[in-house]
Amino acid sequence: MKRPAATLSPRPALALGFALLLSASMYFYVQYLLIPYQRTYASTHDIPRGNLSDLYPRWLGARALLLDHRDPYAAELTREIQVGYYGRPLDPARPEDPRDQQAFAYPVYVVLLLFPTVKLPFNTVQFGFRWLLIGLALITLLFWLRAFRFRVRPSTLAIAGMLTLSSFPVVQGIKLQQMSLLVSGMIAGCIVLLVEGQLLAAGVLLALATIKPQLVVLLLAWLFLWALGDWEHRRRLVWGSLGALAVLFAVSEYVLPGWIGRFLHALEAYRQYNDGARSVLEVLVTPLWGMVLTALVVLALAVICWRHRRVPSDSVLFGWITALVLASTVLIAPKTSPYNQVLLLPGVLLVIQRWPALWTERRVTRVILLSFGLVLAWPWLAALFLTLASLVVPTATLQKAWAVPLYTSLAIPVIEFVILQLGTAKLGPEQPS
Repeated sequence: MKRPAATLSPRPALALGFALLLSASMYFYVQYLLIPYQRTYASTHDIPRGNLSDLYPRWLGARALLLDHRDPYAAELTREIQVGYYGRPLDPARPEDPRDQQAFAYPVYVVLLLFPTVKLPFNTVQFGFRWLLIGLALITLLFWLRAFRFRVRPSTLAIAGMLTLSSFPVVQGIKLQQMSLLVSGMIAGCIVLLVEGQLLAAGVLLALATIKPQLVVLLLAWLFLWALGDWEHRRRLVWGSLGALAVLFAVSEYVLPGWIGRFLHALEAYRQYNDGARSVLEVLVTPLWGMVLTALVVLALAVICWRHRRVPSDSVLFGWITALVLASTVLIAPKTSPYNQVLLLPGVLLVIQRWPALWTERRVTRVILLSFGLVLAWPWLAALFLTLASLVVPTATLQKAWAVPLYTSLAIPVIEFVILQLGTAKLGPEQPS
């Protein structure tokens, strides 16, 4: 007798359907409201728009260095990058031109990752990289679930996958081919390897993630401090990381002698022409008070990490501290771009898992949890509203509401940081995951 085909019960099927609706709405909002608005605004204000791919400056720099032996940090190459990225070189005499020069402001060893692509046309590279980021976003989710020892049903995993791919940070990162998504995947892979006891490999992956140092510096400090907490058993993490960095620096020096000085000069130039780039904290308050809050965040984080430096990597507390470190990174990094919020994913997963326990705490904790749920869901709900409104409201009118789904963008990392700090204080170091 044949076994009847398995079917979803009404509740999971309804949840899957709703998640699909939210995901489709987010893509409709980005593709048919946000991007057309940006194009119209750029056209009316004479703002150049080229391929707008974050990969392009790195790819062209790698191509110039490896094939033509040219300095990727040179001003003339920056102008070539602008032709592809913006469609023309930037003109300081035009007040509406972007301030970001799109110079090659990465460590030179990023070209080692791009080496296989330098002989390919950029359209092919761009197409492949876009699909790589889509797959990597899903793999990153699976990495965090494995690192935290989550056991989820297939329907729950499908919902999580759809919401991850349709979250605005991931959608924006894929559209712009942002390397933050690549670094996020490396970080998740590093933590999985740590939990699995593969410390040497974890260190190597951590070193590779330093292609975007501002996203890794706090995590690197935390993991090195954690390694010092039990040096005899954890030193392979440090040796793996330092060894890989030594190789990367040596190879980089071979292909471009004196690259460190050029890189530091490029960073200084980046800070000058991006003087308006502020951290989340600086935008929410003022630059001065933002710096004060940044110092307090780092100090609080240092105290927590020092106190729990001996915690096992397979404990709940290790996961919470790591998520707190990544949330702190989003708070203090000198850029508020939503695509960096892919680093908030592990914190979101941990808060959702521990929601029932946190809900039994004080009333203020419940208020914070509700606030977090609201600001987290807002982009999807707003995108859904705009999608439904498009059935009766002219597109030109809806485009005026382009910013509505982004209203809670700055609040998400702040509230997550608060919840993770509260949750960390409630956990003991002996709790297994």
